[in-house]
Amino acid sequence: MKFRKISAIVFLFITYNLYSQNIPDWEGGIPDGCTSITVGKSATSDGSVITSHTCDSHRTRGYFDIMPAKNYNEGEMVTMKKRTTNDSLAMPAYKHIPVGEIPQVENTFGYINTAYPSMNQYQLAIGESTFGGRSSLKSDKGLIDCQQLCRLMLERCKTAREAIQLAGDLLAEYGWNDYGETLTIADKNEVWMLEIVGPGKNKIGAVWAAQRIPDDHISVTANASRIRQIDLHNSDYFIASDNIYSVAQDSSWWSESDGPFEFCYAYAPGGRTSYACRRREWRVLSLAAPSLGLHPDSENFPFSVKPDSLITKEKLVEIFQDYYQDTDFLLTKNITTTDDSGRTVLSPFANPFMPYDMRGIFNINGGWGWRGERSIAQWYTMYATITQSREWLPDEIGGVVWLAWDNVATSIYVPVYCSVSDVAESFKTQGRINGFNRQSAWWAFNRLGTLTAQRWGDMIKDVKAVWSPLQKKVFSDTDNFEKELLEVHKNNPDNVSKMTTRYGIKWGDKVVKKAWELGDYLWTKYDEKF
Repeated sequence: MKFRKISAIVFLFITYNLYSQNIPDWEGGIPDGCTSITVGKSATSDGSVITSHTCDSHRTRGYFDIMPAKNYNEGEMVTMKKRTTNDSLAMPAYKHIPVGEIPQVENTFGYINTAYPSMNQYQLAIGESTFGGRSSLKSDKGLIDCQQLCRLMLERCKTAREAIQLAGDLLAEYGWNDYGETLTIADKNEVWMLEIVGPGKNKIGAVWAAQRIPDDHISVTANASRIRQIDLHNSDYFIASDNIYSVAQDSSWWSESDGPFEFCYAYAPGGRTSYACRRREWRVLSLAAPSLGLHPDSENFPFSVKPDSLITKEKLVEIFQDYYQDTDFLLTKNITTTDDSGRTVLSPFANPFMPYDMRGIFNINGGWGWRGERSIAQWYTMYATITQSREWLPDEIGGVVWLAWDNVATSIYVPVYCSVSDVAESFKTQGRINGFNRQSAWWAFNRLGTLTAQRWGDMIKDVKAVWSPLQKKVFSDTDNFEKELLEVHKNNPDNVSKMTTRYGIKWGDKVVKKAWELGDYLWTKYDEKF
């Protein structure tokens, strides 16, 4: 019995290292990265504008804090830093190297400082997904990468259109030095998808396009460029850089004789052939609008769709916890190998209850290659956010980031309002890179997710039995809490920040404590059953 437990843990370790050390170069990006879902205000059950993000990278930091609004003196500068890999610590990480400076503004807004900053005090919110793009477009001459741009947008802007305009201005002057990225930008009234690629080697600038999601639609980006044809005469739905056509023409990626210009085929065509990307697009849109009968093998799906019913927070949690349950694409299927006599048999190392880690070893549906499969929920998610921006509420109450640690399928979302001044101590504690730490929220949920993967078919039931009712309670209690907040805001608005801070810390502490307890319970219950 003990040997089986050790074998399972060794297997997890081996597969993790296979993944982390042998990721293929995919047009300069990684298709196993992040997923972002966006929902317009007329498509949500309460009128919220929503964006979201699963930060699917085990190099990204596993903690966050709150950055307050600040004032600066005239002439001050802000340092721009570039991410590079750092393998000198206990676990793989990033280090941030200064590459230059840009002028600071007089006043910056406060924001929730997740690895990819997620929301500011005016309810402006951002999600992210890397799509790579043509490798020849990447330039190291620029000063701004994706994480830096998110921060600058939230520090300096109140609306999505302001953020897009700022991005265009800054990138034209100081340059983009990152791979192709999608930023999903929401404010209190609308949500946009902004896709950015570099200008080419040794050049300063960027090429970008932005498309608005209709108010009554839901959309998704999953490591593939999603913007196709653009209509720059319709500025209510499309905005783009001045070089949007010329760079493609100069590189012979598009000419007018080819037909209508399509951003994704000009600048990032690889994503349209990747099941790792397309299948997630299909799954999100199909779960929201099953009546459309979208085909899972299609090369392209609609940019956005009208959901069959209004999207609730509960529905989004369900989607983000999805790993193709009850479909032909469940990643535990067909985990086989060939024995010495040529027969197809179940691998002796296969774990049919773990829907994540077998594809790289047995090449399931393409393995980890950029044409292979991956689900929405992933074991290597660092954290995930679902943001709500609500025009009818004061900013201090209307802007909330629902945050879950690690694999969303074994986690729970708790609220962090954009007016908080602090978060739970374990949320601020460095996770992962310095090794196991019982003071870290991320480690509590990572341990739980790793244990659950040992015997997924059984353990996930135990996990759901705890998290599902508690998630409902978090949502219902928060609805009641907001009614109380509104009453306080009428008479003493200065107290709102104190209340939202205490509330967020309360729920943060509670779920982290429960995650440790639940991990202990699984270890005890299944000790003799591995």
